[in-house]
Amino acid sequence: MNTLLSNLREILDDRGVITNPVEAEPYLEERRGRFHGKSQIIVRPRDTTEVQAVVRTCIAQKTPLVPQGGNTGLCGGAVANADQIILSLERLKQIRAIDPANNTMTVEAGCILAELQATARDAGRFFPLSLAAEGSCQIGGNLATNAGGINVLRYGNARDQVLGLEAVMPNGELLSDLHGLRKNNTGYDLKQLLIGSEGTLGIITAATLKLYPYPDQSATALVALHDLPASIAFLERAQSGSGGTLCSFELMHRVGLDFAFKHVSGCSDPMTAPHEWYVLLSLQASGDAINVDTLLSAILEKALEVGDIHDAVIASSEQQAKSLWKLREGIVEGQRLEGASIKHDVSVPVSKVPEFIETAWATVAKRVPGIRPCPFGHVGDGNIHFNLSQPPDMDAEAFLSLWEEVNDLVHDHVAELGGSFSAEHGIGISKIDEMQTYKDPTALKVMAAIKKALDPEDLFNPGKVIPAPHADSR
Repeated sequence: MNTLLSNLREILDDRGVITNPVEAEPYLEERRGRFHGKSQIIVRPRDTTEVQAVVRTCIAQKTPLVPQGGNTGLCGGAVANADQIILSLERLKQIRAIDPANNTMTVEAGCILAELQATARDAGRFFPLSLAAEGSCQIGGNLATNAGGINVLRYGNARDQVLGLEAVMPNGELLSDLHGLRKNNTGYDLKQLLIGSEGTLGIITAATLKLYPYPDQSATALVALHDLPASIAFLERAQSGSGGTLCSFELMHRVGLDFAFKHVSGCSDPMTAPHEWYVLLSLQASGDAINVDTLLSAILEKALEVGDIHDAVIASSEQQAKSLWKLREGIVEGQRLEGASIKHDVSVPVSKVPEFIETAWATVAKRVPGIRPCPFGHVGDGNIHFNLSQPPDMDAEAFLSLWEEVNDLVHDHVAELGGSFSAEHGIGISKIDEMQTYKDPTALKVMAAIKKALDPEDLFNPGKVIPAPHADSR
């Protein structure tokens, strides 16, 4: 390790190598606190050339690397053990090019997501990837995990926002394919292999991203549903009546909103009476060919007429829209302050969302009396965060000891409905067992073969996504 450290110091500047335990701590702590890394060396290259040099040095020493972006992941994908080097991309933060006419921007992996949104906006364009951690997460990590967020319904996941990619491969060579082409039918689409691979097949250093016309119209409403099944009928009505402008459709239960009202400053009930189920939806458009306010009003009027919804609050200003979205964001913080929680990031066919929530709710309530399910999420694309808060009279440690058992109960229901146990958070190390249980065996073999072909020494983020043949990353 001393030889490796000496070689790394020759490659990088004084800020490029961290060995002090205090300085290293932010790179070791996993966001949810379930895992804690033990890496003794964190490297922070300044550019792609230095990333390549670090990779080649580690290959020569047969030292595993764990790529890390903003360290906002929720599955332990950036956790490293004592024998592994953390390679932080945070200093690769250049915006290399913006081409408004081509609706693209080429950016480095360490760029903060919110800053990319602002850069696009300054150029009169829109970058639609948006999620709770956007103020600190980095685009490289977003792509490595194929992040989702609130705009997937209209624009797709992170992988749908990428035209070209640059990445350092496990042999130290650079895959450079940063074109801005919408059509490029020249063999395998290698960028899609790397996106979502969580750094196990290559280290993403830059990407060419899609931009869109800036939506200068926006309409937002919080809607009280008649019941849970009505969410699907209302979704169909919103999609058919929005002229393609529906971008967000978020389901929320009263339990989660009560947590937000109780604990989060600025969160208060905008309706005169409580309801069990709510949807927060937004329409966006550019230009004046479509009026989203008119479309939203018509959607809500018809939904009230047929009985899909009980009530609605329409934001009359941008500030009011932000206040409504704060309720959605406040659910997570409010739940945290209600004690221990067991969380699930699952997806099922959109038509099966009510059935999943109802059956999974009944199952966990039977196993843990007094449990407080707090389901919310992107019902428009079938992604539900089925989070479970501890019973008020139950010890937190005792509740968390049921994590694996409760996971199995929930994920079994997901599998029965043809769903996925990981919708947008990735696999990391926390869902390795689920991969072995629920993933198609042939798919696992193909994934293992690809990993072996590209990374025969298993040096890129070993133990993540698919089990490593040796070593325990926990």
